[in-house]
Amino acid sequence: MRPLVVVPAFNEAGAIGKVIEGIRATDPRLSILVVDDGSTDDTAAVARQAGARVVSLPFNLGYGSALQTGYKYALREGYDCVVQLDGDGQHEPADIPRLLGVLEGGDADVVIGSRFLGEPTYRPDAARRIGMRVFRLFAFALTGVRFTDVTSGFQALDRRVLGFFAAERYPADYPDADVLVMLTRAGFRVAEAPVRMYRKPGAQSMHAGLRPVYYIFKMLLSLLLTVLRHESSNRKGH
Repeated sequence: MRPLVVVPAFNEAGAIGKVIEGIRATDPRLSILVVDDGSTDDTAAVARQAGARVVSLPFNLGYGSALQTGYKYALREGYDCVVQLDGDGQHEPADIPRLLGVLEGGDADVVIGSRFLGEPTYRPDAARRIGMRVFRLFAFALTGVRFTDVTSGFQALDRRVLGFFAAERYPADYPDADVLVMLTRAGFRVAEAPVRMYRKPGAQSMHAGLRPVYYIFKMLLSLLLTVLRHESSNRKGH
């Protein structure tokens, strides 16, 4: 299996070098692509200096768009799968082989790295914990699958899933529980594997300020649209 490690990054000049170093230390044979999502700092330059390939988007398009850019690159360059992890250092690169091992076993099309399996290294604050619990319940109600971590960005995806995500259906900003519902209802096999994640001291959360309100509204709307699209496709199939 020929994997590509995709690292979406926005203004992560202070962390991206260590992330790439960690990936190299895990397996120096891994190909690394950093998708610079319109950063205004030296993220792209630091990533290139660390030895990664870099695709720079013209302006900040959003986390989902950055990931989708990586998926399309992997498809174009003939990679068999993608491992994605964030550029801020919260994900542990040493756990990449664990995700790839599950994917290579052939029992899953997507492997989600769960911070809540095994020995937990990540303890969310109360607000985030409540939000995760709510969206776990929504995901279970819509799929019948009990996911332990519906907001993990640490994942491994095979080539069929990359093709599925390369279409316009993929969210541009926050792909989370809605994507898991989309995958499950489309017939893809989703598994979870324990990984380590770390909270970044002093880092600005994407759920700061009014962002939680937008995030909750967007996620509920996206979940509803996912179900409606699926039902519409079923009716057309019949």
